[in-house]
Amino acid sequence: MSLLSLRALSVTLRERQVLDSVSLDVGPGELVGLIGPNGAGKTTLMRAALGLIGATGESSLAALSPEARAKAAAWMPQAREIAWPVTVETLVALGRLPHGRRPGPADRAAVDAALARMALEPFRHRTATRLSGGEQARALIARALAQDTPLVMADEPIAGLDPAHQIATMEVFRDLARDGHGIIVSLHDLGLAARHCTRVVVLAEGRMIAEGPPSEVMTADLLARAFHISAFHAETADGPVFQPLRVIR
Repeated sequence: MSLLSLRALSVTLRERQVLDSVSLDVGPGELVGLIGPNGAGKTTLMRAALGLIGATGESSLAALSPEARAKAAAWMPQAREIAWPVTVETLVALGRLPHGRRPGPADRAAVDAALARMALEPFRHRTATRLSGGEQARALIARALAQDTPLVMADEPIAGLDPAHQIATMEVFRDLARDGHGIIVSLHDLGLAARHCTRVVVLAEGRMIAEGPPSEVMTADLLARAFHISAFHAETADGPVFQPLRVIR
């Protein structure tokens, strides 16, 4: 069963080809990390997969109606904008809109579960726009979790979070995958990607240059090719560690 299927997906923006013929399947139980340098097309890939920007090729999500797509995939964009001074609980409850306009017990349970997963219960009645940047990020992740979709797509969800909440958020995504959801996240932290993702997809040079289990894909040669860096890589009891050492010019 595939929650997302892409076939030869290509995107051209402002007369520049950003992505060339990307094919990818994501199924239940997978936590897929999109990694690559800035400008590699990670955001573009997810937006095109959702049908938010024009593309050639096929995307199973883009082919759905907006209503069906909202029930199939939750989307957390990189831009974190909270437009109204509503409470955190109200903000998270917006994730339930695809399931109907009259909240019921299932909606309240989903909101409560999302607040608990993101350790936001103490902030339930606070005004979301008055939270710190990191707290707002967690509230927006909770909104996506409350949507309770088979697939979650998050663009740099841990950017701006402190180390503890970065790890905690990746553990939330890992647990969701273990529960049968499919998760796609774009990341810049190679160590967290290697430690938590079941599979990584590497974008560079306008296309997908590698994909597979982190232990097989994230090699010294691959990091040099994609990121132009040399890196220290070690296996520890807590998982793999990546430390960039120098830029390869």
